[in-house]
Amino acid sequence: MKLGGSVITIKEKPYTANFDAIKRLAGEIQRANVKPLVTIHGGGSYGHIAAAKYHIKEGYRDASQIMGFSKTHQAMTTLNKLVVDALIDHDIPAFGMPPSSFTLMKRGEIWILGMEALKEAIKKGLVPVLYGDVAFDLDKGFNILSGDKIAGFLAVRLDAKRIIMAVDVDGILTDDPKLEPCAKLIPHITLSELEILQAKIGESRNSDVTGGMPGKMSELAGPVGCGVEALIVNALKPNNIYKALRGEKIIGTKITNK
Repeated sequence: MKLGGSVITIKEKPYTANFDAIKRLAGEIQRANVKPLVTIHGGGSYGHIAAAKYHIKEGYRDASQIMGFSKTHQAMTTLNKLVVDALIDHDIPAFGMPPSSFTLMKRGEIWILGMEALKEAIKKGLVPVLYGDVAFDLDKGFNILSGDKIAGFLAVRLDAKRIIMAVDVDGILTDDPKLEPCAKLIPHITLSELEILQAKIGESRNSDVTGGMPGKMSELAGPVGCGVEALIVNALKPNNIYKALRGEKIIGTKITNK
């Protein structure tokens, strides 16, 4: 499950967590009691500020970016602690794992991600909590390692049954609901239809350095193509994550291979 940064932070306020949402989501995850579970979260107003200011996504260009690389990672560890603390407070054995410590990228894609420790954590009954991070890139020096990219990568290699993307809208819509109020929800979409819609939407029109909804759609193509069912739901609405984890009927977008 990937918890979007727009859900767990107040994106309009730098370095501001949405404590109410984090606490509520921890409660829903506890009630759902789904095992095994791997959780990943985005950066929101924590990770994107320094990443955008120092142009981390563009790769290493000069020494002035090094402090930005450090600040981006540190901001994400701070947010990760808040999420892990909330889960532990709800008796969930959460275990924060910094992706940058066991991941290498190449040309913006995950090249190596060490699975051994992650698999051991799952075997022991822990709930690993990874997050969008910075990472070293063998071609670009360093790069942004988005939570969406991690979620898609792990869903395939852990042979997941489902991947849940928790966002701040009801799912994939015919247009950006923040710009087009009449945009309609697409309750079910196949992989081939998703690719057509992706081309139509194009680049995200917000400042999210990881690509917003188009980025999520792109990262979901891999796992869906391997038979993993994907579900995009609005986690700002109470009980949606509980229902999604339990496999109950819910308003959202289901993405399947066929």
